[in-house]
Amino acid sequence: MGRRPPRPLGRALAALTAVLCTLALAGCGARLGEDGRIGVVYMDAQGFYAGVRQGMQNYAENSGRELQLLELNARGDASEESTFVDVASSADVDALVLSPVSATASVPAVRLAHESGVPVICYNTCIEDEAAKEYVTSYILGDPHEFGRLLGDAAADHFEDAGVEDPEIAVLNCEFVEVCVQRREGFEEALFDRLPEARIVANQEGATIDEAVDVGERLLTAHPDLDAFYGEAGGASMGAVRAVSNRGLAGEVAVFGSDMSTDAARALSDHEILKANVDISGTAVGLLAGETVARILAGDPSEEFVTQAPIDLYTTPEDGEEWLEEHPDGIP
Repeated sequence: MGRRPPRPLGRALAALTAVLCTLALAGCGARLGEDGRIGVVYMDAQGFYAGVRQGMQNYAENSGRELQLLELNARGDASEESTFVDVASSADVDALVLSPVSATASVPAVRLAHESGVPVICYNTCIEDEAAKEYVTSYILGDPHEFGRLLGDAAADHFEDAGVEDPEIAVLNCEFVEVCVQRREGFEEALFDRLPEARIVANQEGATIDEAVDVGERLLTAHPDLDAFYGEAGGASMGAVRAVSNRGLAGEVAVFGSDMSTDAARALSDHEILKANVDISGTAVGLLAGETVARILAGDPSEEFVTQAPIDLYTTPEDGEEWLEEHPDGIP
């Protein structure tokens, strides 16, 4: 298949030029990158993705090799992601690590990298299955169904302890990515298995905090008997917490959340609204990505396409306090 027409390269070229020296993990010296140059794309620069960046940097610094990371914060923009991948592929990077912005719109960029001889490692999200099988070498993923199932069980524990057999729950979602759909399916499976009379009364997008606050407050008005929110991602979870707090419903409406952060850990420590939170450490995923790249570059890739990332469930105030102690910089 032929190459796509060339895109304007200004922003991507500027990003690559900047990282060549500013992201010198072993110092900007003559040997930097001689053991490998890795293109890395983050969907944004906060929370989980800040953790992935930290994990990748930690791996490179401690690997004993002269590795160089060429990074981009795609800011959720598939065209910016694609332009960077074009330029990185032309620059002969040894591997590409990314969490694709879109399962479909990111396919051409991943295909180009593959056809340029660059191994592609997905993490957290990936392109659609058939294309991934053809163009992606490895996928680092915390099982999203299990992720949701753990939280669904925690929600069932909460309602059983409270003697509520038929809770009404609203979902604030991020279902423009497939992993969030799978998170919800796991959550519902575990919840309905134990509380068959539970109901999901609404499922609306609220991926950012501001959006989730607005949607959450409207849902509280529309459903005055609401018992809880399920936030499929970090912004949704903390937006739900704020919406409940803004309406003075702490202690009446619970939140079951996803993705740890300093704010989430503090809310869990308080335990008035946020009752449980499930997380995949970005730092752990970044380390796994570094290790996966090293195996591929050494000609020893894993036989398994998917590398499982660990999933952590936090349910008590003590869990929140411990997380804060272990993450003073707030990077998950």
